[in-house]
Amino acid sequence: MSLSAIMNERRQLINLAYRLLGSLADAEDVVQETYARWYAMSPEQQAAIESPGAWLTRVASRICLDLLGSARARRERYVGEWIPEPLPGSAESAAAAGDPADRVTLDESVNMAFLVVLESMTPAERVAFILHDVFGYRFPEVAEIVGRTPAACRQLATSARRRIRDAQAPAVPARKRADAVRDFKRAWEARDIAALIRLLDPAATLVPDSGGLVPARLVPVVGGEQIAHAAVELLDVAPGLAFAERLVNGQPGLIAEFDGALTAVFAFGFKGDRITHIWAVRNPEKLRPWMD
Repeated sequence: MSLSAIMNERRQLINLAYRLLGSLADAEDVVQETYARWYAMSPEQQAAIESPGAWLTRVASRICLDLLGSARARRERYVGEWIPEPLPGSAESAAAAGDPADRVTLDESVNMAFLVVLESMTPAERVAFILHDVFGYRFPEVAEIVGRTPAACRQLATSARRRIRDAQAPAVPARKRADAVRDFKRAWEARDIAALIRLLDPAATLVPDSGGLVPARLVPVVGGEQIAHAAVELLDVAPGLAFAERLVNGQPGLIAEFDGALTAVFAFGFKGDRITHIWAVRNPEKLRPWMD
């Protein structure tokens, strides 16, 4: 297989690893390690592999599976809440051909709500589900990667689907989502607590993620009224904060800038006309794809 053909698999591998790990930085490391293992083989060993693309996917998936096991321990030591790394929308990422986010296809399987549900799964559930339901691998192929029987992998995927079904709210049209985020931005800028409360579900949750690297709340804020007051209080602390609408993992979201520097990315979850979740990523290490 030619060098160009091998490298053409990179997009698929980045897409897979990001969905499995929820981190673009980790996904890049996985893909780099996968290619390192390929080029560590002799030309004869490479030629003996019937499907290099399938080999690369299998190796990347196994590396991700190992990382998912250790990630749980790392996240127990993480300061505050851990949120998957947000990705810029396609319009923004396309502007920088060298940006790894440009190689991630933004669809329903990378929206923040979906990724958060994936975080609740066991590593084996997550790998089995993503490989089968998102990337279309057959269960015998998944079994070879996960180290279980095809029947066991089928059960893993079924369990994962159940988790997603239980967590998912009815789909909200894209226009309604965009309008809700725009209205939220305007109400926030106007410090209109009553308008913010109307836009938020009474049981809404705001989940911050700073990693302890910048000042931020370390625990979620629960309740629409509480979130509205917290939002306005933030403007009191940082009166120069400016907001802009951006796509976040392919969905309507917001970014916040202070003195011209990006300080936060906000992703939203919806139910009907109300906002049910706000994921606020402030960890600067997770904002690197947005800096280009």
